[in-house]
Amino acid sequence: MSEPTPYDKLGVNDDASFEEVRDARDRLLREYEGDESQQEAIEVAYDAILMDRLRARKEGKIAVPDRIRYPERLAAPAPTAPQSNNQRRTPSWLTKVLDDPNQKDIYTSLGIYAGLGAISFLVSGAATTWLSIGLVVSVYWLTRKENRFGRALLFSLSGITIGVILATLTNQVLVLSRLVGTVAFPSPIQMLIILLVMWLHACFLR
Repeated sequence: MSEPTPYDKLGVNDDASFEEVRDARDRLLREYEGDESQQEAIEVAYDAILMDRLRARKEGKIAVPDRIRYPERLAAPAPTAPQSNNQRRTPSWLTKVLDDPNQKDIYTSLGIYAGLGAISFLVSGAATTWLSIGLVVSVYWLTRKENRFGRALLFSLSGITIGVILATLTNQVLVLSRLVGTVAFPSPIQMLIILLVMWLHACFLR
């Protein structure tokens, strides 16, 4: 007795269409669900039929549909994720400057600058020392991101400059509002403002 052909195993004729062969395979796989040996035999028979059809196509005996020869053409292209308005509107130069730090970096750098701010409250008359330490921390933090010392130094100096300007303006507003009297620069509040701006530069720029 001759061994059954792949067509016999799937229960289809030699001239069955691709859809009929595929449907027969799917039906048998459902029927023998849980029987790995039978399912493997069904898949082997299905693959053998496809190879037989491709071989016949090369020999010019039959015309094989494109979906058999090029199944990847049927795959729908993956939809591209729409860009949000913020992504479309953000200038390219800004995206190269801004950083997206992880929580560990945010909390670590914040702890350092918060510590400097607390020490500046406790130890008066050493503002230059704490600002110098803050500058060193900022340069280090920015250098480790892009490994560009000059860029890190420029951003750090700009952080101090902007912080001093904001701190001075804030103090002038408080003096004009008569909320505080004239005090020597920098006052504890001014130190906190400067250190806050330095932290923002070190943490969220690169």
